[in-house]
Amino acid sequence: MWEETVAFSGPFDFDLALSRLALDPLHYVDIEKRLVKVPLSVNNKKIVAEVVGTGTLEKPEFLIRAETEKDRALERLSEIFQWNVKLIHIHEHFQTTELKSLFGEHYGTPLVLEFDPFSSLIKSIIHQQVNLNFAFALTERFVKTYGEEMDGVWFYPSPEKVAQLTVEELRELQFSGRKAEYVIGIAELAASGQLDFEKMKSKPDAEVAQELIKIRGVGPWTVENFLMFALGRPNLFPMGDIGIQNALKKYFNLDEKPTPAQMEKYKEPWNPYLSYASLYLWRSIE
Repeated sequence: MWEETVAFSGPFDFDLALSRLALDPLHYVDIEKRLVKVPLSVNNKKIVAEVVGTGTLEKPEFLIRAETEKDRALERLSEIFQWNVKLIHIHEHFQTTELKSLFGEHYGTPLVLEFDPFSSLIKSIIHQQVNLNFAFALTERFVKTYGEEMDGVWFYPSPEKVAQLTVEELRELQFSGRKAEYVIGIAELAASGQLDFEKMKSKPDAEVAQELIKIRGVGPWTVENFLMFALGRPNLFPMGDIGIQNALKKYFNLDEKPTPAQMEKYKEPWNPYLSYASLYLWRSIE
């Protein structure tokens, strides 16, 4: 077992990050202890890393514990929690825009990634066109049937395992036939190496989008969601997202949802941090 302390300059609202992570019933989060246990696959090993917040909003500090793979685990946790992103620079950027008060209200909100790119893509397919409660229930059913538990933490099943499933098996969990086909199809691509998540990390947004949009079941919303929450890309603004449309309507006191032309105009000054505008707008209606 190793322990390491990570500290950097704020702001970074870890308590807010925890409250968002706690929305997913598959996450192991203890709000009072300011703790989250993160399932990591490092060098083909499954490990559980414990992240405890020991600092403050302005002076973030974390105690990290895990069994093995210290360097790679720390590197991956830094990616997931975006510890290397200077949120103060993003905050300052928005002080000259119409979103100034929104960024004051949600000061220090980090963009926390999904714990694993494959599970992120599968999760967004499962979440398509169903209400949030059912989406979480369906995802939980899927992971608890085919995934693996370690130290009270759930790991999504591997691409190899999902690729072996049948549509009928997933239908028994209440998947639609089409959704079951999409999930198995993505797993087959990932298991065969045609979908290489590690390589995607160094590709530009447009190239990743081009690769993903060819896959059955993957539309623009899923691509934008993946770029933002699996790869941590800072400049995404899903204009077709109903939540963002509703948040803009509320924030700007509009009579109806904004048109695409209005949204294009709004978002111009928010470049190159559109993902943070998206995140803070979602926060405003959560």
